[in-house]
Amino acid sequence: MVLTLSDHLSHEARSKHMGRIRQKNTKPELLVRQYLYSLGYRYRLHRIDLPGSPDIVLPKYKLAIFVHGCFWHHHPGCKRAKIPKSRKEWWSKKFKNNQMRDARAIKSLKDMGWKVKVVWECETNDFQSISNALGTIIEN
Repeated sequence: MVLTLSDHLSHEARSKHMGRIRQKNTKPELLVRQYLYSLGYRYRLHRIDLPGSPDIVLPKYKLAIFVHGCFWHHHPGCKRAKIPKSRKEWWSKKFKNNQMRDARAIKSLKDMGWKVKVVWECETNDFQSISNALGTIIEN
């Protein structure tokens, strides 16, 4: 027998809580931006004219960078990418839709001739981790 606990917040309280979660200028995104700036790269933010509205865009290199939260974009193999215990079906569908939307945006950008890099939240612990995540994609 599986025992599941219901959400302890009301629908309105949960909605208010979820609405406070940032989509832009998150800590991982700020760390990636700080790293790029320290290397002398200049970039544009949240280009809504590009598919998926990439978090960071380096137009000179035709490079789009997405900084994804491990939970929301369900980073494969990451300990932060757990499905909540309540409403598992809803969350599974939510994560699948997020991943499909991400894949469509990446494909569209690549079809337009852009290079695309995804940096995961768990890869932003320090500049060395960010460097490893970005690799040499800027020089290529």
